[in-house]
Order: sequence, then structure tokens, then C-alpha cells
Amino acid sequence: MFFSDEYFMGIALRQAEMAFEEGEIPVGAVVVCQERIIAKAYNQTERLNDVTAHAEMLALTAATQYLGAKYLKDCTLYVTLEPCLMCAGAIYWSQLGRLVFAASDDKRGFENVKQTVLHPKTILIKGVLQHESEELLRNFFKKLRT
Repeated sequence: MFFSDEYFMGIALRQAEMAFEEGEIPVGAVVVCQERIIAKAYNQTERLNDVTAHAEMLALTAATQYLGAKYLKDCTLYVTLEPCLMCAGAIYWSQLGRLVFAASDDKRGFENVKQTVLHPKTILIKGVLQHESEELLRNFFKKLRT
């Protein structure tokens, strides 16, 4: 369905596929404001030689630059993997309206921290296109091992 969480997560998955093709961990992110995509990004830590160049960080930066504002209260971030603690901190400080992620990250995801790290007003949705994201990640790590 057009303008649904699945639709926008599908675009984030295409960003993750671009990361996969470049040898980056396949994570993609899209920021949507008023049903309009204002930022897209994928992991670029290898390309930029920057440990902070996660898809979420790049997308949040692009969105704030697009809007000319540091807060993203009316925006939704779609990301194919549960954000890490660093990215969750940036999401907190941006006062993001909604966070939608596909696959959980049992090792490095922000939900491993026992206290809430998202802004209290941020709405959290989990598991949108989870299986597709998990399959892409599995294929990436399988390819790395061979």
C-alpha cells in the first residue's frame, strides 16, 4: 500500500541493498515527513572510514539539513535494523516523532539497555519487513565468511 510503513520500509531496504553491493553492512534508512521522503541513506562506515557513518546518522543529518531544523518531531525514521545506542541517542536528541525498524539487533541494538533511551514522545514500531531485512543481513554475513 502506498504511504504505508511497509512502503517506506521497502525503500529503506533498497538503501540497504545498495550498502550490500558496496560491501557495507546492509542497513538502510529513510526519513519521512508528511508522507514525503526527505532523506535516504545507507551504512557508509567503510567508504567514509568513519565509525559514526551509520545509515540512521546520515539520514538524520540529511533530514535536519533539508528542514533547516534540529528537531524531527513530525518525522518518521524507517531503518532496516534496530538502531545501536549511538543512533538511539541521536534519535533522542532529534526528538523524532516515530521510529520504525525491521529487524532486531540482539547484540548491539538499543533495546539491550534496560532503561528507555528514546525520547518519551517517540512512537516505536518494530518488525516491519523484518524477514526481508534479516535475510539480507544473513546473506551479507554468509558472503563475508566465504
